[in-house]
Amino acid sequence: MIDLQNKTQPLQEINREMIKFAVTTTLAKFDRQEVDLTLRLTNNAEIHRLNLVFRSIDNSTDVLSFNQDFFNPETGRYYLGDIIISLDKAKQQAAENNQSIDEECAFLAIHGTLHLLEFDHDTQETKKEMWQIQEAIFATVKKNFEEKM
Repeated sequence: MIDLQNKTQPLQEINREMIKFAVTTTLAKFDRQEVDLTLRLTNNAEIHRLNLVFRSIDNSTDVLSFNQDFFNPETGRYYLGDIIISLDKAKQQAAENNQSIDEECAFLAIHGTLHLLEFDHDTQETKKEMWQIQEAIFATVKKNFEEKM
């Protein structure tokens, strides 16, 4: 189950179906469909605070992932973690990347999910691998939603 929270004020309309599809497609690629996670859409102020508190980085970013990796006895399911996306950054990057904010949020959701699945981009080799995977998944997501429009 994906708990998608939109905590922006005023509330921004984002294609929730596209974001959830991006996450579920990423999880399915690695046969991890039976997990729960939370994806929170927020603003630069909140993500800046989280980045400072948890990573000691004093600025905002586009996406943060927090692995939780525990079995939830209340649901009987594995809780993978939390993804936080700044809609402020997503809007800026969407314009820079010549795509919609929905597409940018889907891309960031894929990126965050890959981090929860223990992918990283701390070396050139791991970055290349992660970028190839996220681009392939994103192409699938875009194709699926272009066909619906």
